[in-house]
Amino acid sequence: MDIFSAIAFLGGLAFFLYGMSMLGDGLSRASGGKMEKILEKLTNSRFKAVLLGAGVTAVIQSSSATTVMVVGFVNAGIMKLTQAVGLIMGANIGTTATSWILSLTGIQGNNIWLRMLKPTSFAPILAIIGAFILMLSKNEKKKNVATIMVGFAILMSGMTAMSSAVEPLAEVPEFGEILVKFANPVAGVLAGMIITAVIQSSSASVGILQALCATGTVTYGLAIPIIMGQNIGTCITAIMSAIGASKNAKRAAAIHLYFNMIGTIVCLVLFYGINAFVRFDFLTDAIGPANIAVIHSVFNIFTTALLLPFGDQLVKLAQLTVGKHEKKTEKTHEMQIPVLDERFLERPALAAEYSYVAAKRMAYLSRESLLSALDLFETYDEKKEAQVTELEETVDHYEDQIGSYLVQLSSKNLSDTDSRSLTMLLHCIGDFERISDHAVSLMRSAKEMQEKNLHFSEQAEAEVSVFRSAIKDIVDTAFSAFVTDNISEAKKVEPLEDVIDDINIQVRDRHVRRLQDGQCTIQLGFILSDICTDMERISDHCSNISAYQVQQHESEYDPHAYSTEIRDHEEFRQQREKYRERYVLPQ
Repeated sequence: MDIFSAIAFLGGLAFFLYGMSMLGDGLSRASGGKMEKILEKLTNSRFKAVLLGAGVTAVIQSSSATTVMVVGFVNAGIMKLTQAVGLIMGANIGTTATSWILSLTGIQGNNIWLRMLKPTSFAPILAIIGAFILMLSKNEKKKNVATIMVGFAILMSGMTAMSSAVEPLAEVPEFGEILVKFANPVAGVLAGMIITAVIQSSSASVGILQALCATGTVTYGLAIPIIMGQNIGTCITAIMSAIGASKNAKRAAAIHLYFNMIGTIVCLVLFYGINAFVRFDFLTDAIGPANIAVIHSVFNIFTTALLLPFGDQLVKLAQLTVGKHEKKTEKTHEMQIPVLDERFLERPALAAEYSYVAAKRMAYLSRESLLSALDLFETYDEKKEAQVTELEETVDHYEDQIGSYLVQLSSKNLSDTDSRSLTMLLHCIGDFERISDHAVSLMRSAKEMQEKNLHFSEQAEAEVSVFRSAIKDIVDTAFSAFVTDNISEAKKVEPLEDVIDDINIQVRDRHVRRLQDGQCTIQLGFILSDICTDMERISDHCSNISAYQVQQHESEYDPHAYSTEIRDHEEFRQQREKYRERYVLPQ
């Protein structure tokens, strides 16, 4: 094997790894994050969890990605440790699907149907079709399918290139001598473990082993321990992912490691123990790509069947080694928001989903701070005053955390839908934060009236009460529409905002008249003006939130243009009249 053959092999490996990455990305985007979200569904049946983990991994073509997501779910508190065990075991079975696909390179025969199954026959066709779709189509779903086709073609082309590059090694005696050294079970396990840990993909390392089969010098005795070692090596990705995570997340990574280590040790002892007495003659026979896929599948299925009944013991072992106690931060608002786990950023659709979950929580906190502040005008309570301040600090923290997370997410390969969702969330979290700021301002106005023993006139209090009711209504409507993603509900916000603008003008005009008649003091006038300003701006922020939500479906983000255009609709006018009848200032 000369320098050019080595370059050809490395080039094939580069194509192989890139094709695998492209294929996985295309599959993930085509699923719209559904595969990742399926993993979140909790089940009390460990057997179902195994099937779920296997199915999802087979689709996204990466056991490492599955286990990293499971670590993230456990870290975020979305999934219990005991529920993660089955998914981790299932991921090992699911990853064998790749080896079966790669075994197509070993198909032999001149029959036209057999030749069509060979990658050299169909990979170019897939590449041509996929490339044309990517260049000419603007449909996102079609482009995702095209990405899968091109990724698969590149993957198979890389596999073929590696196989062709190593074929001359069959004539090199030194290569055979090197392989003989790895026939030692311990050496083979270490080799498989190290290679897989370096490239961080058991599917890729199995593919390399299948490519080496083209030399005809890879035997069963060499392949079996290497395949076992590959399962241990793939644990490195989950272990690295768990660094800096919670105790339970580290335990999930430990379960993955223990499962593969125990499975490998048990299988090695059983297999070579039996071999010591029976003597398996096939160990010296050359192995093919399809045989490697069979061994890979049998080993993982057997290991899962063997250790599945001992899932609770694996959890206890992980708890024993990682530790039992979690250190807690004194101030909860300084803690990271659990669902914004950086592990999810590698699966953009999933990260976008959990960003929305965090934003919903922020919306709830912002609403609570405002309602608490408005209640202070009816019954002043120092505990509720402190609650408004604390909630505002928490909302500020949420804005910082979600905003930073969304900025990181924006650099990923997002679908058009997720990109629009991200833009909408970036706008909305700013409005949620400003609403909580106005809640603090309202709280201070209520506090000033309490400390100075000030009271509005009966007429002014009645008008402000109507104003407050309208504000509570618009906040409830806008926030409910956001949380439930209800567009028809969101469209009810703008008519109410229009009515609130009129209420604001009327309350201010009436106050000026009372001031001129000597029925109100200048001091109370300033407080009333501040209250009106805060409530009117809260209404504006609610209008923005709903406008962004509606326009998300139109790929446009101009709330001012939306509020102008919607006024021409008959539906808007009818809804506005209903609100005007509901919120009438007393005469």
